[in-house]
Amino acid sequence: MRLLFYHSASEWSGSSRAFSVAAQGLAVKGATVTVVCRADSTAEQAFASQGLDVVPLQITDSVSRDAWRLRTVLKDRFIEVVFLHSEREQLVASSAMRLAERGAVIRRIAAGAAESAGRGSRLATRMAASRLLFSTDMDRANAGAVDRAFVAPLAVNIETADEMRMTSRGTLGVEQGTQLMVCVADRKAKSRITTALRTVALLAPRHPELRLALVGSGCDDDDTHMHASALGVTSLVRFLGERDDMAAVVGAAEVGWVAAEGDDGAFGCLDFMAAGVPVIAERSPLLSLYVPDGIAGVLLPPAHPNDTAATVANFLADNNQRLAMGKAGRARVAREFTESAMIEGYVAAASAAGDRTLWTAR
Repeated sequence: MRLLFYHSASEWSGSSRAFSVAAQGLAVKGATVTVVCRADSTAEQAFASQGLDVVPLQITDSVSRDAWRLRTVLKDRFIEVVFLHSEREQLVASSAMRLAERGAVIRRIAAGAAESAGRGSRLATRMAASRLLFSTDMDRANAGAVDRAFVAPLAVNIETADEMRMTSRGTLGVEQGTQLMVCVADRKAKSRITTALRTVALLAPRHPELRLALVGSGCDDDDTHMHASALGVTSLVRFLGERDDMAAVVGAAEVGWVAAEGDDGAFGCLDFMAAGVPVIAERSPLLSLYVPDGIAGVLLPPAHPNDTAATVANFLADNNQRLAMGKAGRARVAREFTESAMIEGYVAAASAAGDRTLWTAR
């Protein structure tokens, strides 16, 4: 089957990573896979670094121009199915397929999110056959679209996590004796990033070896730097920003803090657990699916810095508890979040969308 992953965002995110894992897995299974992404972007560089066949395109503010450019790729590569994320991407790809007179689309909904079915989405479904792809059974059930929806659970590679953990502290330049807490965040997690910074400020006097690494979009902007400075903890914090080598970062931690939601939050939980790192996070329906409270980590109510600081202090002081939770999390990932299950979900969705009898019913 000839598949295309359409990714118009410029930054690298958990959603980008989901497509990267899926594209590589489908290629291994024999599919011909193409990735179309924004030219000269962080995402283009990251996809290319994975050895994928990348076609960079200029992404504009015009749906018609973008659709015409994509149409050329669809025809040249004889694409049958396009995977994408956003409503706008669906409209662009469906328009391109109408022009190319071929194909179907699969819209992947980020973990914990709901399908936005606005005017553009409704128009797109009239131009090209479509399916939905979710990351959890809960999301699919909440959408009420079981008849045309599939599930591909997010997953991480345990072996890769093991390899990265062996060298991760050296890769990040973490000094011996440092107690490193890594916080995975995104642009929507400002308040939770603030809680992490305040927690470090509260713990620093009694834990001089404690350091915090912030990783993810929005972690290296001016507001975050200014807040750290106001709390007097700038020297204790590393602002890592977006990274496409998340396993190398989380593997260096004694404690993992997940401040992000959506795909970034889900992958953060899985990365920490795969690396044997206990997780701290504010309780949410999505993160509760990944982290069993009290077993692989601790899920807190909406955080108050003093309460969170006490929890982190207990983690840092109790090495046996950290080891036990880390082992439990790692076993859970190895048992329930395998890449083979994720790829099979994509295969099932692609096979259904590739039914050519549906392409003409537009």
